[in-house]
Amino acid sequence: MRPTQSSPVLALAVWPRSISPVVQAVVLALAGTAVLALSAKIKVPFYPVPMTLQTFAVMALAAAYGSRLAVVTVILYLFEGALGLPVFTNTPPAVAGPAYFLGPTGGFLIGFVALAWIVGSAADRGWDRSIPKLFAAMIAADAVVFVLGFIWLAWFAVLSSGGHGLGAASALKFGLVPFLLADLLKISLAALAVPACWRLVDRKS
Repeated sequence: MRPTQSSPVLALAVWPRSISPVVQAVVLALAGTAVLALSAKIKVPFYPVPMTLQTFAVMALAAAYGSRLAVVTVILYLFEGALGLPVFTNTPPAVAGPAYFLGPTGGFLIGFVALAWIVGSAADRGWDRSIPKLFAAMIAADAVVFVLGFIWLAWFAVLSSGGHGLGAASALKFGLVPFLLADLLKISLAALAVPACWRLVDRKS
């Protein structure tokens, strides 16, 4: 089964075509937000800091959904958090809501929207069938997330002390470097998983 206008990405290729596209989008978006919330809560022991599966989930969903649905799903997920639902990694003990986005992780959360668009756009072009191309797109997307997260954490984040920003050196030391290896692992897994799923779909078609 090759990408077509009716099933250009994985999530739509495995969806029954008799179901309304609107129903498809709503169900997939809601399911996607549930996956993102669950992935934020799962912490895996890793060096030098425990890692969640959230980056993996965003990457995989974007590759499976395509740019439009992936962006809508991530925005809906962030909106759930803004409404006060405990869908983020540190909620609880932190309280979700609009103020949460002003904290240290706000830049990374907003960066997920850019990540969804970059990886989803790659999937729209068929890159989700190629491990090297998908991996490259995910690396580029993750770099954007890190840049946005670093800028916010270094100079704009509202800290528990009442100050703003950790400064560039501390943001690099505590907000980026400890997570690089874990993100590389999650990107590698996502870049392998989606093309592998496509191969299964092709065999059954």
